[in-house]
Amino acid sequence: MKKKIFLLAMNLLSINLVAQVYTFTSVSNGESITHKILKDSSYLIETQYETDSKSFVSTRGGFYESKDEGVQIHFEFNSNYAVDSLKSISLESSNWKLVSLAEQNHSGKWLMGGRVRDGVEKRRNTNGARKTLKFLLDGHFQWTAFNTETFKFHGSGGGTYTAQEGDYIETITYFSRDNSRVGAVLPFRYDLKGMDWHHQGMNSKGKPMYEIWTKRVN
Repeated sequence: MKKKIFLLAMNLLSINLVAQVYTFTSVSNGESITHKILKDSSYLIETQYETDSKSFVSTRGGFYESKDEGVQIHFEFNSNYAVDSLKSISLESSNWKLVSLAEQNHSGKWLMGGRVRDGVEKRRNTNGARKTLKFLLDGHFQWTAFNTETFKFHGSGGGTYTAQEGDYIETITYFSRDNSRVGAVLPFRYDLKGMDWHHQGMNSKGKPMYEIWTKRVN
């Protein structure tokens, strides 16, 4: 029994060590670029934005496998696909800096599963090629809308969040559609119901919304 408990504890510890948030910087055309990495035990997103202006540069993500000096990522999305046609890439991890915050409620990968309008719930198919993914990990979040078949990119945004006792608050760090929204603080109410996350409040345009996100299981 003690051996089983020890193995379980070690397994949970290894998962926590794998699931982390990192950053590193590079320079492009004289501009400092921040690279933000959200990484759990199987999925990784790398997003780039200008360090000073926070202007969005790119995002790409998908399932990965570990290599000696880093990871090999097989993309589900690549915002620069129309330019570089990349569906896979290797990243070295030696210069990544850990920036994980405190673990929050409902960390994980979530897919847009529906909306509620005028009290009527309307669901959408989460198994199709067109997806909106929200990745929450250690106080950081990112949503991305994309098509896994055509690799068409529809938008992305991310930053930090807190979630406690039904209050969910996002602070935007980067937003591909409107850089003027960077720094905005968006409060919401949330309710976890089984595999669903009910998310209510005002969107980035100040309009009321009621979204239903479903926990991704693959």
